[in-house]
Amino acid sequence: MSQPPAQPPEQPSPQSFGSPGPSHLDAGTSERLYSADELAAYTAWREQEEAAAHQPSHQSAQQQPAEHTQPVAGRRIARPESSGYGDLPPLPGGGPVPAQARAQAPAPVPAPPGSAVPAVVTAYPPAEVPRFMSATDFLDRRAGDLPLGPATWGWRGRVRRWTGGAVKPQMGRAEVENELQRRAIQRDFDGPRTIAFLNPKGGAAKTTGVLAAGYTFGTVRGGGVVAWDNNETRGTLGIRGTRGEHRNTTRELLEDLEKFNDVYQSRIGDLGAFVRSQGDAHFDVLASDERPDVTGTIRADDFRAVHALLERFYRVILVDTGNNMRAENWLAAAQTADLLVVTSTVREDTGYSGLWMLDALTDAGYADLKQKTVTVLSDPSPKVDDQLAKDLVSVYEQRTRAVYRVPYDPVLVSGSVVPYAELSVATQRSWLRACAGMAEAL
Repeated sequence: MSQPPAQPPEQPSPQSFGSPGPSHLDAGTSERLYSADELAAYTAWREQEEAAAHQPSHQSAQQQPAEHTQPVAGRRIARPESSGYGDLPPLPGGGPVPAQARAQAPAPVPAPPGSAVPAVVTAYPPAEVPRFMSATDFLDRRAGDLPLGPATWGWRGRVRRWTGGAVKPQMGRAEVENELQRRAIQRDFDGPRTIAFLNPKGGAAKTTGVLAAGYTFGTVRGGGVVAWDNNETRGTLGIRGTRGEHRNTTRELLEDLEKFNDVYQSRIGDLGAFVRSQGDAHFDVLASDERPDVTGTIRADDFRAVHALLERFYRVILVDTGNNMRAENWLAAAQTADLLVVTSTVREDTGYSGLWMLDALTDAGYADLKQKTVTVLSDPSPKVDDQLAKDLVSVYEQRTRAVYRVPYDPVLVSGSVVPYAELSVATQRSWLRACAGMAEAL
């Protein structure tokens, strides 16, 4: 009795080849773009699929060619007598199939004895369906290929201006570095970021560092930055920053914190009664308590409540800390911060104090402290001890992920309101480099 002709197996769709499930292939896309070689191999596979679809489907097992595949779980698998990966089709032009494509070919599975199999030559089954460049891919690639533009600094910039733009020299090395640092600071974060400036010794340039970093982040990012004086009693950030129309501080904000409990009704403009705008510096200052008749200190719970509020309205939070490492709010800031900045002047006592603090944090079990910390060394005078500076840089490079030097700036000596517009070019560029390093660490 003759057997009925074998029914052709259902042709698997390209999405079924190498697919672990219906996840990202349901939309007909993959997670990456394919190379030209892989697309060529895929095209050859499709051509063989179309040719196989027009062949007779009722041939018996004895009439099949030597090379065949067996449908197994939606995939065509080469017979064991083949090379182990099947006969992969050549690329157009006679080139070999890429090693990556060969590695993705299926392992051999034997056909059941006496079974009817389709007369289909083994072909390359890609692991994923190739995806062509989408509109979003196009824009992303274009954004990554944008040139830095013509020079604006030095003789190159003067040539461009003198010729009315007819001659456009490329940026020099210093200007290129400056532009890349600005782009680093302008990068998007996936949430608010907190940077705490620490050194348990007074005079270690914490407050001036916070204001300089606020000016840099604020002007380069275009706002969304707040500098917060997290001193447990009274700090000086409020008197070193630009004075506002009000005298409210963290203390008054804590007293009125319930105003912001309703997240649907509270607005960033409501914070204007508590923070002080720094004008063209494009950041705000939240001062510490300034009233002489107030007693008490800021606790850890107070820090967390204010910090949670600031996170709702600002992208970058710069925290100026006090000098008491045992204060609750100091410890809360160190625990909460995404990045720690050890500030120090090129002096032996402030340098030692910062290292002692790192020792204490290490002994307290702060994990991954080196990768979570950077150092900013400021020159306290026009001339400093070069050997001491070299030693401090060396030891802090061992303890933190990076060390940044900031030159002496005479406009910061008076201890009064920081004149942001009068900061020297060297100071501004040094802080740009330092803040770019902070942004990359975040």
